[in-house]
Amino acid sequence: MIDKLIETIEEKQAPIVVGLDPRLNFIPNHIKDNAYEVYGKTARAVGEAFYRFNKEIIDNVYDLVPAVKPQIAMYEQYGPEGLEAYIKTIDYAKEKGLIVIGDIKRSDIASTAEAYSNGHIGKIDIEGNSHTIFNQDAITLNPYLGVDSINPYIGNCKVYDKGLFILVKTSNPNSGEFQDLDIGGEKLYEKVGHSVNKWGEEVIGKRGYSLVGAVVGATHPEEAKVIRKLMPRSYFLVPGYGAQGATAEDLKGYFNEDGLGAIINSSRGIIAAYKNEKYRYEFTEKEFALASRKAVIEMKKDIEKIL
Repeated sequence: MIDKLIETIEEKQAPIVVGLDPRLNFIPNHIKDNAYEVYGKTARAVGEAFYRFNKEIIDNVYDLVPAVKPQIAMYEQYGPEGLEAYIKTIDYAKEKGLIVIGDIKRSDIASTAEAYSNGHIGKIDIEGNSHTIFNQDAITLNPYLGVDSINPYIGNCKVYDKGLFILVKTSNPNSGEFQDLDIGGEKLYEKVGHSVNKWGEEVIGKRGYSLVGAVVGATHPEEAKVIRKLMPRSYFLVPGYGAQGATAEDLKGYFNEDGLGAIINSSRGIIAAYKNEKYRYEFTEKEFALASRKAVIEMKKDIEKIL
């Protein structure tokens, strides 16, 4: 998975992942109205609207970016109809050749972790019949429960060539409440970085990067420089660019000297670009996906300045 990600980043010259995190207020009225007309104002209508919205965005950006990252909570809140849209979005993205990072942030004891892992990046067995459920290439995890909660995922990474991005330093404003605590002369996020680095040592790809990467928020550039030194062979998934305030200039310390090592996420800055003052007079609401395409192109140019 990690070698394929690097190869696709190099091919498209874009270390960018588009966050497919739809919300009802992001969905253009013509898509919502059509879904409501058929299904009423129901969870099924929302699921259908989310999938159509995602599909149009994918159609307009798949040739520009290597990956997409759907956030499962946006879908899961609508129950099975929402999860159906999540699965359909993943399958369509993979049809278009995109790598899919499922933003699920799971964390639980070993037996439960094994079940999550089998469903999300492995396979489930039903009396001798094997099935793939979510079909993601990589997922995000929370390491708070320790290594026994991570090992089942690493096992499936080895068997199925999947990837992990484990939370180390997150982009939210209050991340420091726990992550910046001093633990014996080191910040907690540094200790987590050491552990994640160690967990990934046994699953190194041909390009020298591990299948076990880290989530490191773009809103903490100084901390990222420290983590980069701790984790030279880990790929960073970097949220927080654009809508959360981080700029390309903040991203220099996330990359290694080879220009690799990080993939930058933008979610609402791309999928809701048509609502941005910058694009709203250039694109109509029905051209929302064209606005998303332009936002990707401009993000790519912005990041190129620091590589």
